[in-house]
Amino acid sequence: MNATRYRAPPASDLSMVLLDELVAIFHRASGITHLVASPVPELLTALAGRWMTLDDIEQEFELIDGDRASLVSIMDGLGVAGLIERA
Repeated sequence: MNATRYRAPPASDLSMVLLDELVAIFHRASGITHLVASPVPELLTALAGRWMTLDDIEQEFELIDGDRASLVSIMDGLGVAGLIERA
């Protein structure tokens, strides 16, 4: 069984503006602006234009004994918002 892979649009397709503890992300393709908090901007930057599995993401962010269910929940939310795609 192949692991689910995730990818965000290239960085040029997203405009991010820091607003204190939140980040406004304008997704050019949809015309929608999203207000998010950490770790969403960091995840989108890491996934920009490249496919990664949950294992890859955990390794990239050095999540030792991380809560996989929380990461899956975040990724599901990003998928529903249209900010990432899965394969």
